[in-house]
Amino acid sequence: MAHRPKRTFRQRRAHSSDSDGAEEPSSEPGAPEEQAAPGLTEEGPPSGRGRVEVTAGRVRGRGPRGRGRVWASSRRAAGAAPRAEGGSESRVVDLSTDEERETPHSSESKDDQGSSSNNSSSLEEEFSSIVNIPDSAFIQAARRKRELARAQDDYISLDVKHTSTITGMKKNSDEDSESEPDDHEKRIPFTPKPQTLKQRMAEETTPRNEETSEEGQEDENQDIWEQQQMRKAVKITEGPGLDLSYSSELQTVKKFDTSISLPPVNLEIIKKQLNTRLTLLQDTHRSHLREYEKYIQDVKSSKSTIQNLENSSNPALNFKFYKSMKIYVENLIDCLNEKIISIQETESSMHALLLKQAMTFVKRRQDELKHESTYLQQLSRRAETSTNESLAIDEKTQWILEEIESRRSRRRQARALSGNCDHQEGTSSDDELSSADMNDFQKTQGDILQDHKKIFEDVHDDFCNIQHILLKFQQWREKYPDSYYEAFISLWIPKLLNPLIRVQLIDWNPLKFDAIGLKQMPWFTSIEEFMASSMEDSKKEDSSDKKILSTVINKTLIPRLTDFVEFIWDPLSTSQTTSLITHCRVILEELSTCANEVSKGKQDLLKSVVVRMKKAIEDDVFIPLYPKRTVENKTSPHSKFQERQFWSGVKLFHNILLWNGLLPDDTLQELGLGKLLNRYLIIALLNAIPGPDVVKKCDQIAAYLPEKWFQNSAMRTSIPQLENFIQFLLQCAHKLSRSEFRDEVKEIIPILVKIKALNQAESFIEEYHLDHLKSVIKEV
Repeated sequence: MAHRPKRTFRQRRAHSSDSDGAEEPSSEPGAPEEQAAPGLTEEGPPSGRGRVEVTAGRVRGRGPRGRGRVWASSRRAAGAAPRAEGGSESRVVDLSTDEERETPHSSESKDDQGSSSNNSSSLEEEFSSIVNIPDSAFIQAARRKRELARAQDDYISLDVKHTSTITGMKKNSDEDSESEPDDHEKRIPFTPKPQTLKQRMAEETTPRNEETSEEGQEDENQDIWEQQQMRKAVKITEGPGLDLSYSSELQTVKKFDTSISLPPVNLEIIKKQLNTRLTLLQDTHRSHLREYEKYIQDVKSSKSTIQNLENSSNPALNFKFYKSMKIYVENLIDCLNEKIISIQETESSMHALLLKQAMTFVKRRQDELKHESTYLQQLSRRAETSTNESLAIDEKTQWILEEIESRRSRRRQARALSGNCDHQEGTSSDDELSSADMNDFQKTQGDILQDHKKIFEDVHDDFCNIQHILLKFQQWREKYPDSYYEAFISLWIPKLLNPLIRVQLIDWNPLKFDAIGLKQMPWFTSIEEFMASSMEDSKKEDSSDKKILSTVINKTLIPRLTDFVEFIWDPLSTSQTTSLITHCRVILEELSTCANEVSKGKQDLLKSVVVRMKKAIEDDVFIPLYPKRTVENKTSPHSKFQERQFWSGVKLFHNILLWNGLLPDDTLQELGLGKLLNRYLIIALLNAIPGPDVVKKCDQIAAYLPEKWFQNSAMRTSIPQLENFIQFLLQCAHKLSRSEFRDEVKEIIPILVKIKALNQAESFIEEYHLDHLKSVIKEV
């Protein structure tokens, strides 16, 4: 409900030129004056002291609404005049104002000396002679002319004389808006207009008249304002078509009709609604609690951040530290870039030296095998022809045979001195060098190691010592851990240490039994200490520094090891294979401890091992087959050569199965059993004469088989790849049981039991009634 206004209404002066025009009254006939000026009724009760002057701001609808809005009140009698009269009075005031604005200042001084009546008559006569109100036809013609000019020339000429402002009555709102002058046609006053004599006299007489008539008209104006407010309320509630009157019927209060029946009230419905409302309130309360807890956490986090910032070190010291680290890292990278060429050259020289030595051994073994086999073939042909002529041998073959025999004699003497009498011919590595070749190798190796020491002799320890370098980064991690981890230093440390570790690995040979182990290497211990301090400082389970060691092993050590396997390792050398497997186990176990995922470096290493062993089987295994009458004599060169080659194949068989635990079982069974045992060794055994020597060979082959292949107690038959070996054992047992070496049968049964050929062993025992051997099967 609107507040009751104050009872005093005073005239407001117009200080803007916007009051030149007058507002048009409403087009509805017979409407009261209050409806013609709704803005006035909305602001407060009308003054009721004369006609109403409405601001020109409403007529000038294209201009700003708020600028120059002035409300001026004129005195009227209590009984309001009709709308047409009010409009005419308003027009008279406005037009007189226009006339007075054009009157010079000198005329005003003359008017002051004359009487007010003479001034009024003269002003009216002058106004009637000056003002010319155009009719509607003239306005329409002017509008069409203006539109035509816009359409043709796309502009309106500035050389146009505009008529004065039209303040007449308009028939409708459309014509009013179209006849308004454009913005560029308006005159914008920048100074207050000078007042005429009539205006000054009206201002002096108005306060006196207001004082006399104010008290008499307050009550009536108040009643009129209340009626207007009531009309508004009724129009809003009942619609615009209601005829408002002063009758008491509109003021009566509508009473409640008791005949209308209300819906029945159910307690369950009320309870359900209350529960629903309670649930909504509880949900709202919980959401508010969550928001409150979130705000509390934000406050705590902000306080903690503020505390950390307050306790942080001086920004100048931070900048100094970061700048020093930046300079240090740049210098370290420059140093390594300069030295990397020397490192690669030294590394390549050492690799080439070891590769040359390995190729020398392989080539010598193949040449000796070729010449010795050729010599024995010539002996066989001479024996077949039964000629007593001496065998013609070229000097090179003779020298090679003598060299082979001399090395064998030296190895026999060494074994005799060491007390190793069970050694089999052919199981030696045969990797001896002559004194001249050995001296040449050692001299070249010494020169390379001298060059290796000179690489960093002119470099400070802070740039070539791994422990000093890690200490720099450890200080960074301790002082500023956030920036350390944000910079991903753990990803760059392996790259920075790679050249330095390669320098330390130049003289490392994993094929030698006395080579230094992984955990004894200086760089390994330094990295382990750095990682241990990282776990203590950060206390993060997923600290990125934990992966530094695995990355170094994967990117630096395993490629080095792979090169040795592919180019230098001799699978026929048991010493090299044993040493290599020892280092591989340690390295791969350490790698699996640091990194759970299977690395590509590990896969490449194991793949190179398999490829190298396949190559050895194809190139180095050669077991000749001679007539039985030739090999019956154990002292004949044919028999000795065949024995050496057989035991050489058994040695390779053993070296392959040593990779058990590192290589998959399927791969080992394919290489050892499928490619070597069934293709070479079994054929040689079938060509041999059954006896204690054959049983010994079979026992040695079974001893090299991994025990974990036969750990299943439910196994009654062996693995499929051993089927040929089992059949040979049964065949050999049948032959021995009918020969003078029948006691050797009891040595074959344990072999069958070891390789889980239990069904075949039981059948053989029942067939030959060897009841005393049943206990061997029961023990399994």
